[in-house]
Amino acid sequence: MKNLIFALCCILSQVAIAQQKVKFKADKQLLLTINKNLADADAQYKYLAKQLKPQEFPKTYHADQNKLETSNSGWWCSGFYPGTLLNIYQQNHDKALLTEAGRMMKVLEKEQYNTHTHDLGFMMYCSFGTANKLNPSDEYRQILINSAKSLSTRFNPKVGAIKSWDSKPSDFLVIIDNMMNLELLFWATKATGDSSFYKIAVTHANTTIKNHYRPDYSSYHVINYNPETGAVQEKKTAQGYANESAWARGQAWGLYGFTVMYRETGDKKYLEQANHIARFILNNPNLPADKIPYWDFNAPNIPNALRDASAAAIMASALLELCRYANNADALKYFNSAQSIIKTLSSPAYKAANGTNGGFLLKHSVGHFPAGTEIDVPLTYADYYFVEAMQRYKSLVAK
Repeated sequence: MKNLIFALCCILSQVAIAQQKVKFKADKQLLLTINKNLADADAQYKYLAKQLKPQEFPKTYHADQNKLETSNSGWWCSGFYPGTLLNIYQQNHDKALLTEAGRMMKVLEKEQYNTHTHDLGFMMYCSFGTANKLNPSDEYRQILINSAKSLSTRFNPKVGAIKSWDSKPSDFLVIIDNMMNLELLFWATKATGDSSFYKIAVTHANTTIKNHYRPDYSSYHVINYNPETGAVQEKKTAQGYANESAWARGQAWGLYGFTVMYRETGDKKYLEQANHIARFILNNPNLPADKIPYWDFNAPNIPNALRDASAAAIMASALLELCRYANNADALKYFNSAQSIIKTLSSPAYKAANGTNGGFLLKHSVGHFPAGTEIDVPLTYADYYFVEAMQRYKSLVAK
């Protein structure tokens, strides 16, 4: 029965998703720039690798102190470094990157049993999921299945969502970022035929549409549910400027997440949601002309507020998938916006010179402004989605 349900889901999603309608024209100069960026990424990440101790994952770099900040495997960003190494390897076939990714994944693999985080999609699918696409293996497959099982333990059917942060028993906190971890669950249903993973992902997404989004299709960062009844107790932010503001990276997570939801289900309500989010972002009067957003769309000191390269990179990658599903007018707008973002991120204003920036590719991301952490620094996920966006651009214009 589980296999039948899964097969039906696959058929429906393939029927529902339209083929790419628009032929996107490559910017030949940008393609040259992207190829140079990827060559530079190879050099930068080999430089970064030399600075790491055996159990360390890169987190950020503080230029004022010339200091690399690292984490252990339990940090939510631990999968981005090996994932970026693998994505660069796909482009340049430098085996040193493949070796380093393999070394780090051996440190990371114990997190497959971590039931205290909702970020196993980031941690395990961006790393082992990428590795399994490159070189499928029973070992990778089992690690990913175990990771999906661990993530599923955080699902509460009364709430209809996966818990994000552990807190006091009377709270059930769900953040918009959690949309990014659902892709692991879709993969697990495809790999095992067990539809329970699929159902959890769909239920979580539906609950998110219902409670995270405002009438203008901006998203709250955090929803606090009653774990016993599923009732909404609070709508607030943690990393944004204010409870009613639109934290830029949160908007990008939602855009990316609902684009994946449409790809995996073929349900047009997810395409509509992704389109609404894209319009909120791209038509926002506070979005700068170069499409690199301020860290919050409602930051009080715009136009002097800090920009967030990580939000821009996520947006670009998401738009380069969404443009494959949208109508012609929207598709061209999404493609051109992503192209503009990649151009800006490739400029010296955002892309670091080789041998600088601690080995990271991009400068000027914002992690947690209200907490005063990771302010105007490089971040691993900015690099990951920048490389992914460049890969997607190359693939899209080659068709």
